[in-house]
Formats: sequence, structure tokens, C-alpha cells
Amino acid sequence: MAYTSDADLPSISDETMRQGLAVVKPVTALILKKGPNFESAEARTIIWEHGRRNFALRAAGLLPIVCPIADGSEVTGIGIFSGDADEVRRMYEQDPGVQAGVFTFEVHPARSFPGASLPE
Repeated sequence: MAYTSDADLPSISDETMRQGLAVVKPVTALILKKGPNFESAEARTIIWEHGRRNFALRAAGLLPIVCPIADGSEVTGIGIFSGDADEVRRMYEQDPGVQAGVFTFEVHPARSFPGASLPE
């Protein structure tokens, strides 16, 4: 993806906007943050199991987009879930990293376009 200026972007009409907005579906955005035990001796092992669980959630179609963040900020990951916010909250309360205090999280109801995904 190369971006030089907005002049290079396609033109989008009001009708295209209306058609697109008519088909958006509810999703839930999860923001994962460092918890109080993020630097603990056990954190690396716990984070590995957290990653394994994310792989399973992705394979089950519950977490179609998962983005680990490694820029040193408090945010350690972003996920887009196909479930509603309450379901995702209950699901993530069971995460081994959350249970161990390695991570905390926020959930936010959002919307996205059907079939939205990252390019291959």
C-alpha cells in the first residue's frame, strides 16, 4: 500500500456511502493493555498461552482480526471479534493473561463491513 496524497484516492459518492453503511454489521473491538504483572517472571509463558488461545479463537471464527502491538506503549494488542461486547467481555475474562494480571482490556461495540479482512 502506497499513499502519497488524498488526490490519489478513489472518489466516493454519497450513494456509495449509503450503500456501504446499509450493510455494516456489529462487531466488538478489544484493546489489550499491559497489566500489573506484565513484567513478571511468568509473563512470557503466560503470553504464549494467551497467543495459543487467540489462535483458537481465530480458528473458531470468533476473532477474525488479531493484531499484537509491540511498540512499547501500554497497548499490547487490538482484536476485532464477531461477538457482541458482553460476550467478548465474558470470553476475555477467561484469557490466561487477563486472569494472571499480565493484561487488562477494554471492549467497544463497533461496526464493520461484511467480509472485511486484511490483505493476503
